[in-house]
Amino acid sequence: MLVVMTAAVIAYVMVGWSFSDALYMVIVTVYTVGYNEVHPIESPLLRGITITTIVLGCTGMIYLTGALVQFITLNQLNQVFGIKRMSNQIDRLREHVIVCGFGRIGNMLARELKAGGAAFVILERNPERLEEARELGYLCMHADASDEAALHQAGVDHARALATVLPDDAINVFVTLSARNMNKSMLIIARGESPSTVSKLLYAGANEVVLPAHIGAERVAEIILYPNATRAMRDGGRTGEMARELHGLGLEMELVVAEKGSKFTGRTVDEIEAQVGSAFFIVAIDRPGQAMIARPDGATRIEPADGVVILGRANRAEALRGFDADGG
Repeated sequence: MLVVMTAAVIAYVMVGWSFSDALYMVIVTVYTVGYNEVHPIESPLLRGITITTIVLGCTGMIYLTGALVQFITLNQLNQVFGIKRMSNQIDRLREHVIVCGFGRIGNMLARELKAGGAAFVILERNPERLEEARELGYLCMHADASDEAALHQAGVDHARALATVLPDDAINVFVTLSARNMNKSMLIIARGESPSTVSKLLYAGANEVVLPAHIGAERVAEIILYPNATRAMRDGGRTGEMARELHGLGLEMELVVAEKGSKFTGRTVDEIEAQVGSAFFIVAIDRPGQAMIARPDGATRIEPADGVVILGRANRAEALRGFDADGG
């Protein structure tokens, strides 16, 4: 169309018309408006230029308009059928995970769930984040997670877990309360921004509360204080295939700090493992200023400020509190 219109304007200019008159004549002809001619079309050359412009311009405009209509219609149909197909897939989910929020943490959570082969659906009300989730191939709904109807549509009645990781503590409390009321046995993990929200989330029905800022600060401190242990865990595949295999077996590896005054400090490895009933095993000790003790002997005593690498079953929070000074 640009070529046809440009050629027609040049042709009119070459027979003596001004550029503005030529451009006006081409526009009203191509768009089939049909106002009066700017100048009389009397000579055979002018009539030839005009007829050629009408035939090529109008035909091209009809084709272009049809292509645009087809493009818009197909996009709308694909969107409608895509949403319908996704809705059917969500309806068939059983024992799945509901992720409320697709921000930074929700994105990372979805990636880990996909890597672990878990079925999940995402609830997100921000259109841009929702589109990002769709492009990544995740099942998702454009919905407010605090709406009970949205939770019901996401299959909360037969979900095995729900993770509400929204950046607003009040909404997370409300989502937790609603979800617990709709499914008494489901595992609920809630994100909290403020430590004062933990008790509210637990009271609302959350099984576990995660404070991302607190965890992030702990990880930074561990890297600074216990570089040997963190490096060994990273090289050992904490974030790779080994970590996924351990998780598949219900095991996790992590680094905890033995605080001064805790009930585990001063105890031997054998005594600690016996006291926790094999909830975890101590596989390494990173002692500040010394070489890391790999596979420590059962008689080795845990000293204050030791970084203790443990391997054990998931959901062992109560046992791990023995390393905290206020956990005795």
